[in-house]
Amino acid sequence: MPAKSQVQQKAAGAALSAKRGDTKKSELKGASRGMYESMSEKQLEEFAETKRKGLPKKTPKH
Repeated sequence: MPAKSQVQQKAAGAALSAKRGDTKKSELKGASRGMYESMSEKQLEEFAETKRKGLPKKTPKH
């Protein structure tokens, strides 16, 4: 599943970095911490690899 916004894509990248051990888990905040705890590495890869071009900055509210 691709990311729906640039913010979501960046948060997934940060969580993926921590999941792989490149970043400390304690450095994660907000959405990236939640993603780290609730998503597998494969799911995070799918979100993080989404191209930012054409994505809205934030996910639109319903």
